[in-house]
Amino acid sequence: MLITILITSAALIVLGLGFYAGKLLCQLRHQQQQRQQAEEKRKAYVHQSIQTIAKAVEQQQCGLSEASIRLCVLLDNLPDREEQDYARQFPALHDLYDRIKHMPTHDAWKALPKKERRKMELQQGQFEAELETAILKEAEQLRQRF
Repeated sequence: MLITILITSAALIVLGLGFYAGKLLCQLRHQQQQRQQAEEKRKAYVHQSIQTIAKAVEQQQCGLSEASIRLCVLLDNLPDREEQDYARQFPALHDLYDRIKHMPTHDAWKALPKKERRKMELQQGQFEAELETAILKEAEQLRQRF
């Protein structure tokens, strides 16, 4: 009789642990699905943002410097960035970004003396003029691709 009680107790414990493990697995699958859906939503948002900025560049509604900063950051936030090597695929955008990324923005820009701001604006304009044709082509490629 003692053996029957022990076997029954052990079976109930195993069943309880099995049920608990199953419940945890179900929760894990649900979390993974939610994470995947959130990642797909974020990826779609990044793609839409890339399309919007690329279209704005083509229509000359967005400055090339601002576009290069925004597009390079967005491309760097895509999950396939390492396999795709976007810097090699869109060299003009990344070249401009590399040339201007050190320049201050927002309040730091406003805090600069006018002479320094003017010097940076001239430099930025030279960079944009040099790379404009290539960036416009890359913007079209980006818009079509994403």
